[in-house]
Amino acid sequence: MTMMNSNAASASARPGSDDVLREADAALRRRLVRLCAEGWALWDRFDEEVRAHRFHPFVAADYEAVVNALMPHRGPGLRFLEWGAATGVITIIADLMGFDAYGIELDPDLVATARDLARRYDSRAQFVVGSFLPTGYEWRPSHGDGRTGTLGAGASGYRELGHSLDDFDVVFGYPWDGECDLMLDLMNRYGRADATLLVNHVTDGVLAYRGGRVRR
Repeated sequence: MTMMNSNAASASARPGSDDVLREADAALRRRLVRLCAEGWALWDRFDEEVRAHRFHPFVAADYEAVVNALMPHRGPGLRFLEWGAATGVITIIADLMGFDAYGIELDPDLVATARDLARRYDSRAQFVVGSFLPTGYEWRPSHGDGRTGTLGAGASGYRELGHSLDDFDVVFGYPWDGECDLMLDLMNRYGRADATLLVNHVTDGVLAYRGGRVRR
């Protein structure tokens, strides 16, 4: 019988780096699946308890589509921001993926929900109450209608966040109809040229923009 030395036997028993990554991703995906399911449950309750009685701009994004869209953008030391974080699901997804993740949300009750959800998932995602529009920003589209749609009004959240928009590598937004152009303008004027804006379109899914153009 051919004998292997102990070092060789030990090495053969250890998974290779690719195996470790696959196992890590499998564990991550299990956490993300559970988080998405809880996110949908939170949305159902919010829709029944709040939106059934009065208008509220929060509509849940396609959480699973956002997971798939975010995966290729992971990397060490990257900073993520969600505009209109609502219950915090997407910001927490980004944190679990390894981003330094932040969310801005106007509704203080939703921010409280997001912070509670983050605690339950041992997430370091941070949330602040405020508007994701920088102080002094004015929407001046070519068609002349400068209304900001469903975005609401409030003090800008960046000061409390401790970061300006150009500190972020990846930004996510889920606009209502007509608001995507505003988000692209916001990134063009205040974001970094090399940053990625992920937009969850109702009809086209999640598209990645850089420099105002869709990345293919």
